This record gives sequence, C-alpha cells and structure tokens, in this order.
Amino acid sequence: MNTEFRNVAIVAHVDHGKTTLVNGMLEQSGAFGEHGEVNDRVMDSNDQEKERGITILAKNTAVRRKGLGKDGADLIINVIDTPGHADFGGEVERGISMVDGVVLLVDAAEGPLPQTRFVLTKALEAKLPVIIAVNKTDRPDARIDDVVQESQDLLLEIAAGLEDEEAAAAAEELLDLPVLYASGREGKASTENPGDGNVPDSEDLQPLFDVIYDVLPEPSATVDAPLQAHVTNLDSSDFLGRLALLRVYAGKITKGQQVAWIHYDEDGNEKTTTVKVAELLRTVGFDRQPAQEAIAGDIVAISGIPEIMIGDTVADPESPKALPRIAVDEPAISMTIGVNTSPLAGRGGGDKMTARLLKNRLDQELIGNVSLRVLPTEKPDAWEVQGRGEMALSVLIESMRREGFELTVGKPEVVTQTIDGQVHEPYEIITIDVPSEFQGAVTQLLAGRKGQMQSMDIKEGDWVRMIFRIPARGLIGFRTQFMTETRGTGIANSMSDGMDVWAGQIKSRATGSLVADRSGKITQFALMSLADRGNFFVEPGAEAYEGMVVGANNRDEDMDINITKEKKLTNMRAASADTTVTLAKAKTLSLEEALEFCGNDECVEVAPEVLRVRKVELNAAERRRAASRAKNQK
Repeated sequence: MNTEFRNVAIVAHVDHGKTTLVNGMLEQSGAFGEHGEVNDRVMDSNDQEKERGITILAKNTAVRRKGLGKDGADLIINVIDTPGHADFGGEVERGISMVDGVVLLVDAAEGPLPQTRFVLTKALEAKLPVIIAVNKTDRPDARIDDVVQESQDLLLEIAAGLEDEEAAAAAEELLDLPVLYASGREGKASTENPGDGNVPDSEDLQPLFDVIYDVLPEPSATVDAPLQAHVTNLDSSDFLGRLALLRVYAGKITKGQQVAWIHYDEDGNEKTTTVKVAELLRTVGFDRQPAQEAIAGDIVAISGIPEIMIGDTVADPESPKALPRIAVDEPAISMTIGVNTSPLAGRGGGDKMTARLLKNRLDQELIGNVSLRVLPTEKPDAWEVQGRGEMALSVLIESMRREGFELTVGKPEVVTQTIDGQVHEPYEIITIDVPSEFQGAVTQLLAGRKGQMQSMDIKEGDWVRMIFRIPARGLIGFRTQFMTETRGTGIANSMSDGMDVWAGQIKSRATGSLVADRSGKITQFALMSLADRGNFFVEPGAEAYEGMVVGANNRDEDMDINITKEKKLTNMRAASADTTVTLAKAKTLSLEEALEFCGNDECVEVAPEVLRVRKVELNAAERRRAASRAKNQK
C-alpha cells in the first residue's frame, strides 16, 4: 500500500469554525462525491449538535489527497473534529490521544478565549506540534495581527506553566511554525496574511494540506513490529454491533485476524482474551467502508468484540503489551438522576419509567463517555451522575428525555474534595465581553457569587472584556441572570481552573418559588388573582399537584398558593366586573433554565412532553417541619 498518513485534530473555542473547515476539507477532497448536495457542518450529525450549533462528540474522518506524499504516494489525513466546550473535555482528550499534531483554530475577531486555552493546554501537555490557523479573516471586525500575537503569547504563557520541562521547551519551538490564515466558509487558506476583513488570496484549502503534510510528523509506528492498537472511541452498527475505533501504533491488523484483547475488570486488574476481528472498516470521507488490512499509523474501526471499551488495547497474541489507558480530568458537577416520582408520572409521554431501565441506560452511557461517573445513592431508584459541567449533564438528560425516559433530576451541585482537612471546590475562569454600560451590573452580579476580577480591558466599539475567577457553583444559574442584566448582548465563556478552598455560602437566586398547595386543574381566575405575586411557568387548564413550583415569587421566599381556585358564581354584579385584567404569558422553561432555577430543596421532573420544577418533599407541612428541625439544629 503506497500510502502516507497524517493524523491531526482540529481544536478551537466554541463557534470558531472547526466543523465548517472540516466540511471544506472533505468537499475539496471529493469525499461527498455521489452524495450530491450535502448540508453545511456535516460532521455535526447528532440532533443536539445541530440544534445547539456546537460539537458535542469527537468524530473522525479521512481526507485522501492523491499524489501529495513522497514519490507520488497518496496522503491520507485522518482528521479528528473535537468539541470546543470544556464541558466535553473528555472528548477533546480522547481525540488528542489519537493524533500526532493539532491545528488550533482562532477566530480573527474574538481571538483566544477560555476554551482556546483549554484545548491548547491539552495539546501541549501531550507534546504535540500546534499549527495556529486564524479563521474567519473576512469578518468585518477582524484584527488578524493582534490575534496572532495574542495566540503566540498564550502559547508561551501555557508553556511556562507546564511542569514537564521537555514539553515546555517543545512548546516554545512552535513559534517558528508557519501561521495559516483561513476562511472556512469560503473554503480558502493561505500562509500569507490577507489583511483585516479579506478572504485569503488562494483558490482553495491546498495551503492547509501542504502545511499539515510538511509540519506534522508521520505517525511514529513500525509496520514490522507486533500489533499494538489503542481503542479511542466506540460506535455501533445495526448489522455489526459495537464498533471499536482504533489507532494502530505498531504492526498490521487484518479482517479475520486472531488478536489479544487487553481489558480491565472493575478493580482495574488487567485481563487478556483472544478474540477474532470480524470486520475491519476504514473511514472514507464520512462513510465507513470494508477493508482487508490496516497498517501502523492508520485509524480504523473493528467489530467482533461486543464488550470492548475505550482505553483497551488490541495486540499481537504472541506478545500482548498494553498501551497506557486514557487519562481524563476529574468531574466538577454532579446531579442526582432517578425515576419520575411525581403524582403525574406516566402522563408525560414517556414509556421508560423503571429503575432497571434507567440504570441500564446510565451504564450504556459510561461505555462511550470517559468523563462521566455514576455512583449509587441512598435510594435504590436514583443515582449520582458526575460530569465536567452543567451543559454536559444537560445534554445527557435531554438525550434520555428524547428516548422516552421520565426522570427526576436534582439541583446541580459541585464535586468537592477534602485536602489537608479543608473542603476544596472546583473553580472556573470566566471571560465576560459586554457593552461598557453593563460593566457595573455584571461586576456586581459576579461579586455576589464570590467572583474575583483578574483583569479588565477596553475593546473597540465601547465594549469591555473582564476576566473573573469564580467557584464553579457560582456559575450555576448565572447565565440566565447574566443575559437578563445585559439585555441579551453579553458573551460569557468559562474554563476549569482547578480546585481551591471552599469560598463560603453563595446565594444564587434573588427570588423564591410559588408552590401549588393542592392538586387540580389550573384556572385563569386563580392566575389573575395572583398575578402581582410573581411570574408564572404554567398556563390555565394545565394540571398541577401539591408541591409543584408554578412560578417565581417576587420576594426571596417560597409561597404556597392555591392555583386551582375557581370564581364563585352569584347573581350579584361585582364592582370590578367591567375591569379588564391582562394575564401575562407564562414563561416556558428550557431544561437548562429549569435546572438553573432549582433551589436547594427542589428538583426537575423531566418527561418527553413536559418539564416541571417541583419540591423534593411535596407536602407543605412536612417541608415546614423539616425547615424547623434544620433551624433548631443550627
């Protein structure tokens, strides 16, 4: 096989154009071929990826460039499209473990942002060469020279903070690598600066392919050595069952071959089993096609091992040697997920209601999600699920909701650690971009959540960029308030900043809850009578039950209300009969907004057709007794 390989990950902050650029690489390599018209961002195949406009799952594709290798050999560029959000950092770490280099995409106007630092840090820790590519050079507000300087400064800053001196030295050498300038939307790239607001002066993305070939090393692999391949991702097929995505580090792997499968039990003990490779698949464009053989340096998929997991090794049966398991950062946020226990359970359109089905689904998620943990709780029908961030967990819950599950989801909480006798919690660095008129309001909002300002810069167009360090729990419920305070104009991005001492109590909500004190059908008369109490989440005619949160109280305390009260019918004309009262439209909470709104004694009822916030303890008398006991204990 006269073929050369380059394995590269495209990494960037959210919405800096990774998936659009990969789309252009595929299109210009003829990958779409007979498929004809293909939608933009074809790599974002997941429904939630399309809706949210972000990459959630790391995916691979292969771009074939005929005759671009040495002596006219074909060049196969295995491309990993990684998420840009730190909540999906496990996908980033997994993607980086498959490649020999990274293309760091930076927006020509926004420059490096928190997730840029996150993905760049992961690449430098892995000692990978990094090609800086300034994307969206045709934006009217582009500032290309400044962004290049900021990116190189960030690279040096991260290199100085690396504990591994060898990695730090290698990072500093990256400044000598060429900088690429691109417009992923136009499908053009160049090594020459086109000037602010201009499309690169080239016909296509060929300069990008050339730099990848010239700068990134060939996979460090030996074809003649015994087989060693690492499982870096999992997929499934209706016909083949579970598929394992492999990076072949040494030797060859063929269809029908007997191999050693090195895996681990629950206690982490290594086990080796001889298995057969039923099918070998190579990625061509965005399709997987059968192949007979793959050699060292390639990335392929195999079937025939139903219980294979991420981090396992496929090796030569004669000399089975395990590769290091994939290491990921510790979880920062946890939620309790259990079966739906509300009085209206089973009436929300779901057909998966039992604890057994729920536990099986969570176990299934663990197979492909290396950054997730599922722990038992005191209740047999609920589990604590830990992940990187609130968004990562909400994506899981939304997926389960669409699959027909009805769930009870607890308020998001941080995962703490006790270090030297002191409780530590995760912290975040959050970057805020707002018009200067909202600077004071945002500063006050973050100060109330224990945020400490690290820096502030005045940007063009009367905008301010502020950077804060804040406990991760201070960001729970923050985004809704932030968008309200900035009238939808603010931009907030955050990334993990490790663990630090517990910052003390944080009051995340300025409002209390309006709680239904009885079950029944909600009436318009009741809503109109209570309109001055706060904002409602429910409409007339909907079902309510005791303990269901039906709105946000104007005061910072909970209030039990009769939401089902009907108007008394008499033959007397009321003095206010001719007065017209307009009922404000109810606010429909999204899943993220419902989780953010949750108080400490509240949870969210999640079903395919409905979302409801409710009290954990539905009975009002029991809640009062519990509050009295807690007060006496203090």
